[in-house]
This record gives sequence, C-alpha cells and structure tokens, in this order.
Amino acid sequence: MQDAFEQARALFLEGVSHFEAGRLQAAEGCFSGSLQHLPGRASTRINLAATRLRLGRAQEALAELQSVLCGEAEHLDAWTLQAEAQFALQQDEAALASAAQVLAAHPDDGSAWYWRGRALERLRRFDEARVAFERLVALQPGQAEAWFRLGQLQQRQGRLDDALRSLDQCLASAPEASTTWTQRGLLLKDMGRSDEAAAAFERALALGADQALHRFYLAALRGEAAPENAPRAYVQALFDDYADSFDRHLVGVLGYRAHERVVQPLADLQPGGFQLALDLGCGTGLCAPLLRPQVGQLHGVDLSQPMLDRAAALGLYDRLDCADLVDHLMHCEQRYDLLLAADVFIYVGELWPVFQGVQRVLRPGGMLAFSVERAADERAVTLGAQLRYAHGLAYLQDLAVRHGLQWLRADAAPIRHEQQQAIDGLYVYLRRP
Repeated sequence: MQDAFEQARALFLEGVSHFEAGRLQAAEGCFSGSLQHLPGRASTRINLAATRLRLGRAQEALAELQSVLCGEAEHLDAWTLQAEAQFALQQDEAALASAAQVLAAHPDDGSAWYWRGRALERLRRFDEARVAFERLVALQPGQAEAWFRLGQLQQRQGRLDDALRSLDQCLASAPEASTTWTQRGLLLKDMGRSDEAAAAFERALALGADQALHRFYLAALRGEAAPENAPRAYVQALFDDYADSFDRHLVGVLGYRAHERVVQPLADLQPGGFQLALDLGCGTGLCAPLLRPQVGQLHGVDLSQPMLDRAAALGLYDRLDCADLVDHLMHCEQRYDLLLAADVFIYVGELWPVFQGVQRVLRPGGMLAFSVERAADERAVTLGAQLRYAHGLAYLQDLAVRHGLQWLRADAAPIRHEQQQAIDGLYVYLRRP
C-alpha cells in the first residue's frame, strides 16, 4: 500500500510540474496514472479536471468535478472549477450557482467573483456583473483582466470617466495588451478626445492589433482616405453586442425614425403593394410591422444572429438569413419586388457592389428604397468620426444611372439625433424599369 501511495504521489507531483509548464497532455497522463495507483483521490481528480479544462474538454472536466462533489460536497476548489467548466459550456445559471457555493463559505475568493462576473455579463445582467468585477479588483488590484472587464461594463453603462480609470489600471498591470489599447481608443472616441483615441489605436497597431480594423478607426478620426467598407468583424461584433438594447436605445434615446420614414412613401409609390420583399440589414425587425401589411411575403437578411433571433420572435418574417448583404444579393435564388435598407448603408460605404446585387435580384418594375446619412460633399462617400459612412446625393444619382434604375424621389429628413443635433439623411426610392 505504501508503495502504491508513493507511486501515486510521484506521478501527481510530476503532473503538477507538467501542468505549470503548459505540457497538458503529459500532465493528463500523469494524473490519470496517479489515480490508477490511488483511485478516488480528490486533489488528483481536481487537477485532472483542471487539465482537461485547459485542453478544451469542459464536459469531461465537469463530469470529473461532479463526481468529486458527490463525495466531498464542501470542496471549494471543485466548486470553483465547476463554475469555470459550466461557463465554458454556456451553462451560465449553473455557473452562478457554483460560484455562490464558494462565496457563501469564502466571500473573498477572487476566482469565484471572476466566474460570477463572467456569467452575469453573458446573461446581460450588467449591473450585477459590474459589482462582481468591482469586488474582484478590490481583492486583487493587480488583476488586469478584471480591470478590463470592469472598464467595458462601465463604458456600456455610460460611466465613461470610471471606464477610463479602469482601463488605465488595466494598462498599469499589462501595458502591452493591444486589446486594452483598442478599447481605450474606442472609449476616448466616445468622449470626443480624438487625438488621444488615435494615439491609442496607433499603440494597439504597434502591439500587433488587427491592421484593417485599426486603419478603419484611424481613417474615421483623422478624415483620411477611408476603406470602401467597414470591416465585417467590426459590424458583426457591434450588432451582436447591441441586440438586446438596440430598439430601446436607437428609438428611445437617439430619436431614430428612419424605419418609419423610409417605409411611409411606399404605399403611394406602389398602391397595390409588393408580392415579395427583402429587408436588407433587417436587424431586430423594426421595419417589419410597417412593411408587413404591404407585402405578400417578407424576407430578412442580417450579419448578426442575435439581431435575427430578436427579429424571428416577432413572427412577421417568412424567412431570415444570417449573411453579409452583398454576398446574399449575389447568391440568393429569390427575385424580389421590393428591396429595403433602413440605416444599413452607413456601415457599407461604397455602394457599387450593392447596386450590382440589386440589379441581379430586383424584378422588372421592382423598387429599391433606402436611407443614408447625407455627406456634405454631394459626390462623395465619407467616413465620419462616429465610424459611419455618409453618401452624397450626386453620388447616389450617378449609381442609379449606371445601373439602369429610374430615380423616383429623394426626401431629405433627419436619420437620428446625437448630442441634441439632427443627423441629416436622404430617403431614396428607385425603380427597375
């Protein structure tokens, strides 16, 4: 028995050494071997679970931890690791419960506060998540990631000065973190501190951040030559994150009415309605209740699946596709009587590829209706400091001519309000002869 114990102990210690050095496969082998000599030992099983978690096998890790907790229900390390495994498996409510078990016995456990904060963040319980990360940074002031996540939450809630302090605390502990420099740049942009924002983006670039994305940010801030389109990853991440609060913020806070204004003239322009319509960049479906009485079938396409999930819940769309709108126009099988894009082209920029797709899918006699922010230069496409494109009237007229579309009308009206200023827009209606 003593010999088995010594062999188990030696393998266990060797496994710990491998784990700490990042040799995870070797660590797993040692912990498994140790358990063959000394089955059921909780500390070994917990280390085996931790190794499998790092190997990306959260389900196996969770099974191991649950088995441990069946025999030792008070083992706090097992509860903490179980919270991590449950979070990895997107079992967020269960992760909260596991973290609560630890915090009930040990209120100052930083790891439990971390997993509580992460689970609450993903559940979009942002006030509670912020409190969790505030508690964590009080316990562990040098924890860079906790400061970063706290800063993100504070920025989301409009506490911009607090967010900047948190991000600076993060950089004090991890000055080479490009992601933090990027977040700091976005925050400073929102604060109107453009020069400092540009410097933060430059620093992120120097540390290896995504070139295309940061050149896009810098072009907007400096008024330099802009890329033809917003980077796809930027647009997708923006709206994935925005899905839950999109309608409330856009309509309630920014006074957005583009969805109403772009739909309103359609009844006069086409009194008989439309057989088949496609809502380009449909988002959460703001246009759907207004469009539905005028169309036989309504389809929608958007880059963000969380947005589409909200749109689907309305029950007003006959079909929804998650795709880039240009790709969709160039490859979809349907042909449409109406293509509508409300406040979508502000993230597209150069519209030539869109109009090529319109030519492909729009039936003869069909209509294209869309809104844009209006550029001061009527012949240009410009990228503003708020990372949105604006389009000139002459530019749009030229596009219509070149693609054989009849110009019906263009109405000038605001798109939204920002800082109590109206953002000028154009509402354009074209028909394919």
